[in-house]
Amino acid sequence: MSYDPTNPLIVQSDRTILVEVDNEKYQAARDALAPFAELEKSPEHIHTYRLTDLSLWNAAAAGMTAQEMIEVLDQNSKFPLPANIGADIEDRVSRYGRLQLVRVNKQLRLICPDRPLLEELSRQKTVSKYLGEPLGEAAYVVNEAHRGVLKQSLIGCGYPAEDLAGYAEGTNLKIAAREITRAGVPFNVRDYQQDAADVFHAGGDVRGGSGVIVLPCGAGKTIVGIAAITRLQKSTLVLTTSITSVKQWYREIIDKTDIEPDAVGEFTGEEKKVRPITIATYQIVTYRPNKDEDFPHFSIFGERDWGLIIYDEVHLLPAPVFRVTADIQARRRLGLTATLVREDGRESDVFTLIGPKKYDVPWRALEQKGWIAEANCTEIRCSLPEQNRMEYAVAPWRQKFRLASENPVKADLCEEIIERYPNARILLIGQYLQQLRDLAKRFDIPLITGQTSQSDREALYEQFRSGRIKQLVLSKVGNFALDLPDANVLVQVSGTFGSRQEEAQRLGRILRPKADRQSAHFYTLVTRDTKELDFAHHRQLFLTEQGYSYEILDETNFFDDEEENGDDQENSSDAEDSVDSVASTSGKN
Repeated sequence: MSYDPTNPLIVQSDRTILVEVDNEKYQAARDALAPFAELEKSPEHIHTYRLTDLSLWNAAAAGMTAQEMIEVLDQNSKFPLPANIGADIEDRVSRYGRLQLVRVNKQLRLICPDRPLLEELSRQKTVSKYLGEPLGEAAYVVNEAHRGVLKQSLIGCGYPAEDLAGYAEGTNLKIAAREITRAGVPFNVRDYQQDAADVFHAGGDVRGGSGVIVLPCGAGKTIVGIAAITRLQKSTLVLTTSITSVKQWYREIIDKTDIEPDAVGEFTGEEKKVRPITIATYQIVTYRPNKDEDFPHFSIFGERDWGLIIYDEVHLLPAPVFRVTADIQARRRLGLTATLVREDGRESDVFTLIGPKKYDVPWRALEQKGWIAEANCTEIRCSLPEQNRMEYAVAPWRQKFRLASENPVKADLCEEIIERYPNARILLIGQYLQQLRDLAKRFDIPLITGQTSQSDREALYEQFRSGRIKQLVLSKVGNFALDLPDANVLVQVSGTFGSRQEEAQRLGRILRPKADRQSAHFYTLVTRDTKELDFAHHRQLFLTEQGYSYEILDETNFFDDEEENGDDQENSSDAEDSVDSVASTSGKN
């Protein structure tokens, strides 16, 4: 193509892509680019994407061709594409599927028609130890126990294998979706939910049965899981993040299918029932009395002949579960998440052990159709009080972040927001317990933390849902699987450093569609001229990729704003532990 100054992209030879935000073609270009490129930076006017190997392989696994990717770049670029870009994309995309795991006469084999490539890879130490005897010049026998670790080794060499070896059938389970729920409400699986389940199932073909579905919080990922269960009609193990989430899955399955309640079991610290459908927490599965012992509850994976394992919030999958997942590759595996971003960098393990991304839909697309609420995102920047500045100046690095996070000015901003929305359902959420206790005491609002008993949590959530209370203060337990559909204002007073996944999860708490089509408001309070502001830019990357923009306000402007009310890390002894760190040390959830 020739030079076109009206286009928003500048594609560079190092596989970075600059995108002009203030371009009238920006939104369409961003939506076309997102399936195969990863957003790295999102300042005000120019966003930076990168064509990573994994982003290209995920797109290829979802059926996008190299030529389609190149056409997107060519049609939206200001300048002719660098000479190497087309070749780089074609090379990387062609690597996916050049090696395949197949089953021949019940024997697992790695096949590759490219003899020199297979010979080269078979000489890699990380690969050779998982290969059995050669079968001619184009295949190797593979031990069933090495199916997962071999895929991990191959992707580490830059050649992700396509797994076409099929799955164990699992125990049959008679289950069907209801047309009218047990609660007496009509039930229909939404079109995108059914599409996601269909893509995962793939008509029963070997190319189906493993993969990740990416949908926004509030878009009904649980329903996608239920649709997969009713489609497969097989015994199912569901792994999720907390007892609250376990109970939500239980309620949804019982309410929306015809299965008998005693056929659904909860496997948690409270009770351990293995049933045809069993719902367990990651914490209990990864519990062990001490670090020198094995994980006693790993036995749940062999308790039944599971036909499907669902990994809810797969971006939070604890590291030990990757180990056991590598050993159970013969089971169908469905990952559900709002974001494939993992702060530990193990996205390639999700790709190989759970499966590639099979379905993704932009958050804004669902918002436009009314399936999730419209959200307005605002970052309010405030200064440290003068008396706190010297303490910040001399503090160690990690303490600096905490001091900025606990800026006392944020409490005044919370008061202003609460007064501005007198009839709203408001969530105040943060990282540091003392800050949250102070907010709860100042505004006389109930506080829920990891120390709150499950029965007390459920009682408070029910009071919030019924409208008997309109505000809650939440620690990091509020990041996951909260069924609070009427929450429409969330104030984030502090967070986990630069966690993109946490930002996405927290916005998701207020995205369930409102009965009156009311907009949701997401406020992030950040201390300027501190480490917290640096991390805030990184946290916002994922939501920017989904099409959200942050209005940046100064505290002075916010307090002076005449907008009408109701407009329709942590110190180890005091900060909430994340799901990832708790998983290996606690069996109580």
